Amino acid sequence: MTNEQRFRCCLVGGTFDRLHAGHRLLLDAACRQSESVEVHITTDAMAEHKSMFVLDFEQRRCDLLDWADTKTDVKITVHTLEDTFGPAPAHATADAIVATPETVGMCESINEQRLSNNLPPLHIIEVAHLRGIEGGLISSSSVRNGSMDQEGHPWMRKELREATLKMAPALDAELKTPMGTLFEGPEDDPEIGMAAALDGMPAHVQLLVTVGDVTTKTLLEMGVTPDLALIDGMTKRTKLDQGDLVDPTEFEHRLDAVNPAGLLTPSLCQTLQHALQADETVLIEVEGEEDLAPLVIHCFAPIGSVILYGQPRTGVVMQVTTLAVKERCRNLLDLFEVLE
Repeated sequence: MTNEQRFRCCLVGGTFDRLHAGHRLLLDAACRQSESVEVHITTDAMAEHKSMFVLDFEQRRCDLLDWADTKTDVKITVHTLEDTFGPAPAHATADAIVATPETVGMCESINEQRLSNNLPPLHIIEVAHLRGIEGGLISSSSVRNGSMDQEGHPWMRKELREATLKMAPALDAELKTPMGTLFEGPEDDPEIGMAAALDGMPAHVQLLVTVGDVTTKTLLEMGVTPDLALIDGMTKRTKLDQGDLVDPTEFEHRLDAVNPAGLLTPSLCQTLQHALQADETVLIEVEGEEDLAPLVIHCFAPIGSVILYGQPRTGVVMQVTTLAVKERCRNLLDLFEVLE
């Protein structure tokens, strides 16, 4: 189709959660071929059927409007989509609609409804999916489940996952600062800080992760089993007494990883990736130290995961996995020294 053969009005519908490269490809296809584009975004009630971790309507709308501001040669309007088909079956001025391979069938159904409404069928502009750098389709669900960013890149590059990484001395002060919310409590009664952390937990938690023996044991003694726990049999680099060790039988699966102090190893990365795919609770017993593990966990974990770890002499730190937290962890890992 040449520029002179542009459609009058193209319809685009979807959830548009965490606007990504695939969304932009779809929207750009509509803009190239149409004088005006109507984008219809699902309501929060509809979006919650996909995931409780979809951004709210206003945030999704703002992200789309920000993108629309970059387009100057086409009129773009954003609307609310309150049902499966939206206005398409009865839209008198629309003459095109954008589809991905799996929504072509829905667009054909819309055209059948339009014919029964004495309206001409919409021209279906089919747009193929984009694939991520390491495979898999770029989609909102892929972004939410933590497997890639909005451009299709992994949060931790393959060459870093497969290398032994050493923390740069310049990062020491930053990594000792709590990354998250600190819930204070006395060291000799960790349940106080943990109780405050549990009270401060988000309404919806995708995955609950504990890092450290004291943190894990405290949570278990309070009747809560984390989805994933990492322990090394130590506290403040001192071997724990037998009675203070975590009972591994509290977990459905046990995995082992080797990770010396001050390092991040392929062993830990591979074990974490495996554990995060499990449907049942997992305990990772680390030979060495797990203090740096949260940096990797946030890179691999789905949006909405909660990581708890102890802050010596002060309490419990809680950090929720978000895109911003993933970005920070990726940037910090890029500063580590690659040993092999």
